[in-house]
Amino acid sequence: MELQPSNDTFSFTLQIATFDVSPEAIYPVFVTGTLIYFFAVFCNVTILALIVTQQSLHKPMFYILFSLPLADLIGITCAFPRVLVDIVAQTNVVYYPTCVLQGFLLHMYGGSVLFILAAMSFDRYIAICKPLRYNSIMNPYTVSSVITLAWGLDFVMIVVLFALQARFPKCKTFIVNVFCDNVSLLQLSCGGDFTVNNIYGLGITGFMQGISLIIQLFSYVQILRVCLHHTQTDARIKAVNTCLAQVISFILYELVTSIAILSYRFQNVHPNTRKIFGMLIFTFLPVVNPILYGAKTRDIRKAFLIVLKKRKVMFT
Repeated sequence: MELQPSNDTFSFTLQIATFDVSPEAIYPVFVTGTLIYFFAVFCNVTILALIVTQQSLHKPMFYILFSLPLADLIGITCAFPRVLVDIVAQTNVVYYPTCVLQGFLLHMYGGSVLFILAAMSFDRYIAICKPLRYNSIMNPYTVSSVITLAWGLDFVMIVVLFALQARFPKCKTFIVNVFCDNVSLLQLSCGGDFTVNNIYGLGITGFMQGISLIIQLFSYVQILRVCLHHTQTDARIKAVNTCLAQVISFILYELVTSIAILSYRFQNVHPNTRKIFGMLIFTFLPVVNPILYGAKTRDIRKAFLIVLKKRKVMFT
């Protein structure tokens, strides 16, 4: 069981929980984690670069998709490298402003993924259910408005969440998790009535989940109806394939999040296991998403192969 400092004087230098790693496993864990991180960065940057540089991907669908690897990079970068460094250095120290920034970015990541997936499902709904009006509906103004709304709404809600947490005076110096989040920052408080914080936190979580789920359910049900009424099998398969990556990504996000939340509800779960499940929220999808979209999105595969062929020609 992890011992937690009982400091009652607040300091900008905080102690943070770490993984209980045996000395002989420290470097293997660090190397494995580093490889996973750089693999995720490479894959997500590749998707971003393809969307920016390849003319064939300059379409509304990919302009919206651009936000997903961007969010994944934010999610995995703002916490994972620091956790790996802590495992090796065993410093277990984080500065309060850095902790707040990390927590803010992690919450931004969680909300942005839900809104971006909803935006992508809306785009697929228009493309498949209203193909003749797609270009007129998904014009540059609509696309930019959808992207701005997804990020802007997420930003405003998380700012309010952290403003509510910041109003309490702090007098503790131990972060109970291996990364900073709103709950761990709130637990630094000397005390007070957290009712408003709890209600707002549950409220925005329900709102984000609800809005994303409603938009996606509506979009994919309408798409399914069109597919079932379509006489050509190839057209139906193509329509389903364009949505498959988004659906799988959403299911994986919900699954990983649910596992992480449930791990905190059971007392017999090992602390290390609980911490790993918590970290999966911002490390699993950034690794899986670029592979998923690369494998299931034909235009991305084609663009990637074209770049590879050009590189091959240049070096021969």
